[in-house]
Amino acid sequence: MSSTTVQDPRIAVLGLGEAGRIIAADLVAAGVHVRGYDPRVAAPPGVVGTGSEAEAATGSDLVLSVNSASDAEHALRAGLAGMSPGCLWADLNTASPALKRHLGEIAGASRIDFADVSLMATVPGRGLRTPMLVSGVGAGRYASMLRPLRANVDVLDGPAGLAAERKLLRSVFYKGLAAAVVEALAAARAAGCEDWLRQVIAEELTHADATTLDRLVRGSHRHAVRRTGEMQAAADMLGDLDVPPLIATASRDLLHRLSHGEERGERHVAP
Repeated sequence: MSSTTVQDPRIAVLGLGEAGRIIAADLVAAGVHVRGYDPRVAAPPGVVGTGSEAEAATGSDLVLSVNSASDAEHALRAGLAGMSPGCLWADLNTASPALKRHLGEIAGASRIDFADVSLMATVPGRGLRTPMLVSGVGAGRYASMLRPLRANVDVLDGPAGLAAERKLLRSVFYKGLAAAVVEALAAARAAGCEDWLRQVIAEELTHADATTLDRLVRGSHRHAVRRTGEMQAAADMLGDLDVPPLIATASRDLLHRLSHGEERGERHVAP
């Protein structure tokens, strides 16, 4: 992957919603010439507003697509009209690895390098210092342009889609955990013991470590049959409390699959 440094890069930001606006503002504060485009949002102070993706991309060394997965392909195809070979397209949207690979193929067909960028934390309060994973043929160049601006970039040696894959694997865990907490607290609120459960959850999270992870995985496999019944009872209780048992029933179904040997996610499960 190329990592040629560009002095005083010209950067375009497509999508000036919350994340794009903050990143664009940080770039401006770092002395970068920034052009922006968003069909629904005016360019913030210091950003040169443009009338289209292609206009924003014209003359840019780097284009940051910060809109949405549903708009990512349209933004790329529209932006290509204003790009010259040597420009780098970076897609910062949360999208599937397959979509990122597809975008990389579209860019490559026009001799444009592509970087798959995953933002690994919320942007507000962090801006350019938001931890980023980046992969694809343009990953090295992306890092070389943004690291001097104090961006927090970790390059993965692999194709487009690899960074997205890492982010979404983390999302299965972290967003799933958040959903379980929300559902459990809703049920506890209905049962009149939300404060108690909040304390229980906080204590579990505070004391969690690597052994906790091992215990969760091994215990789920080893006690899958019993825990299937336990989560069915939990789902029944949530129903009685008028709380939709979405996470509880999903947990029950996963445990049922484990009890039948249908899931092999852990390579070191004791028999």
